[in-house]
Amino acid sequence: MLPADVRRLGARAVRVRVTPGTVEPLRARLAAEPLPGQRELVAGGETVTVVFDGAGSAAEGERLLAEMPPPDVITLDGPLVEIGVVYDGEDLRDVAEQLGTDEAGVVRMHTARAWHVGFLGFAPGFAYLRSTEPGPEIARRASPRVRVPAGAVGLAGEYSAVYPRTSPGGWQLIGRTDAELWSLDRDPPALLVPGARVRFTAVRARIEVPVGTPPRPPAPRAGRGLVVRETGLQSLVEDLGRPGRAAIGVTRSGAADRGALRQANRLVGNPAGTAGIENAGGGMELVAAGEQVVAVTGAEAALVVESPDGRWRTVERGRPFALDDGDLLEVGPVTAGLRVVVAVRGGVDVPAVLGSRSTDVLAHLGPAPVAAGDVLPVGRAPRTVVGEPEALPTLPDGSSPTVLDVVPGPDADLFPGGAWAHLLDESWEVTPQSDRVGVRLAGTPLARADGEVQSQALVSGAIQVPPSGEPVVFVVDHPTTGGYPVLAVVAEHHLDRLAQLPLGSSVRFAATDATSDG
Repeated sequence: MLPADVRRLGARAVRVRVTPGTVEPLRARLAAEPLPGQRELVAGGETVTVVFDGAGSAAEGERLLAEMPPPDVITLDGPLVEIGVVYDGEDLRDVAEQLGTDEAGVVRMHTARAWHVGFLGFAPGFAYLRSTEPGPEIARRASPRVRVPAGAVGLAGEYSAVYPRTSPGGWQLIGRTDAELWSLDRDPPALLVPGARVRFTAVRARIEVPVGTPPRPPAPRAGRGLVVRETGLQSLVEDLGRPGRAAIGVTRSGAADRGALRQANRLVGNPAGTAGIENAGGGMELVAAGEQVVAVTGAEAALVVESPDGRWRTVERGRPFALDDGDLLEVGPVTAGLRVVVAVRGGVDVPAVLGSRSTDVLAHLGPAPVAAGDVLPVGRAPRTVVGEPEALPTLPDGSSPTVLDVVPGPDADLFPGGAWAHLLDESWEVTPQSDRVGVRLAGTPLARADGEVQSQALVSGAIQVPPSGEPVVFVVDHPTTGGYPVLAVVAEHHLDRLAQLPLGSSVRFAATDATSDG
């Protein structure tokens, strides 16, 4: 059997902790011989996490993984990628001092070693590269940089990496490259994929790495669609996301309240995964260009339709209604919940990116956030009837704590005794720093063990505990891997409730056996 620690990560995922040298052989075996119901494989520093299509498949997978014989040691023979580097990084001298050598010695070490992709995480295309030779670990910077340019080559711990896009980071920077680590024009988009081998070479010519954000796609022409007059705090186009790409650092994303999107689409007669609009906090105004059929679900807010001649009427959440050409739909401030979902018959027909029209705010994938003046095109109406009015779920309104069911996380035993009871007994407050990446909670800090864990796969609902002791509950745009221990995971049947927590409201956690969830 595997000399491994096999544990559940929520209802649908199973995490296998092994020795670092066994990560790639186990990942390769499972990629070649998938388990029943296996949907995704996410490698980590010393883990392989298998995501299944349901709780039943995960339970069977947990048993099979625990009984699996150790994988054979394999010779890494994946594609070889050569990356030319100008070694003039800001931290080159500091790294030389850590290694007891000079700057040329760092370059020799980095170019002489054979590297391979251990796993991807942090950002799309960000590959953690391991050397086949043991060596000293490089300490991260005491103070992370707010901005690391795309193409920067860094070292941290036992790993090397190239930043695929401009982002914050605490790695020691030793050089830069013009190699394009991430491109949506390539299949797969990531240059470095699991199993790939990497060789760095020193180049003398200066390489200018383009800096800046991708240009905003041109606004669609003002045809049939929805004209955005006001966006409120944030409005995004979302469908049910882009599953199956976690291995290259891309999380599923999609609607935060998936049930609300499905319901809104049923009401207007769309397929469940059709793209709609997700608005945080209300305050959105949409003008119909052409006749439209719309439904609003999710957070509670007053809805008013005003016609071009000044007449107005109120409409209800949870039932379809028509907008004539020029009608203005006003969504008032939310009074319960957080996220309003608007579906339009035919769907918001913006270009798909990696198979989805969803905006991923962490990975910067998909359409840009909706802006005032945008014209959101609407697709062809389906050949179905609109739905009957439906009851709407009860939403948290901040008047009393919202209860979320949780199951123990795979790292629960790394916490001091009493931490689990503390998590359940405390009343936590949702801070204003919460977003689609994670709900950040304030309360009496949890006790935790010193140090961190090797980066490992994350799922929506995973509750990480950083050094502050105040939990972070991951939502749909979470990173694919993280390096803080996971104390608990929110049960799948409460993930939509998690997405609707108002800022400043109170949350309590309740233990449940949700391994049969979903």
